[in-house]
Amino acid sequence: MMYPSLLACALCLMAATAFAHGTKQHVLGTVTAVDAVHLTIKMPKGQTVDVRVNKQTRFKEKSNPRNTKMPSVGDRVVIDVTKDDTILTATEVHYASGKSMPSSTQPGPTQAK
Repeated sequence: MMYPSLLACALCLMAATAFAHGTKQHVLGTVTAVDAVHLTIKMPKGQTVDVRVNKQTRFKEKSNPRNTKMPSVGDRVVIDVTKDDTILTATEVHYASGKSMPSSTQPGPTQAK
């Protein structure tokens, strides 16, 4: 049985976390198209969304945080966006390469026959 006060504390913590992002929204998915002014993202349920980018948009690659380049087609992204009417504009784009990483195990030496 859960105590009412414990439940109330948990709800307060969740509410504080929900308000921490202010008016920003998030777009999660895989990049399907890139050009100088927008990214097209395929979301987990299959729908696609266009997100504008501008000079203020920051890019952060997971494997190279100092990189400031735009992601490529196939990269996975989490984008902080602002919404103005129906236009989504990226403020920050976090991404990881969609290319498969090589196995971390090294093959052992081969024996000559």
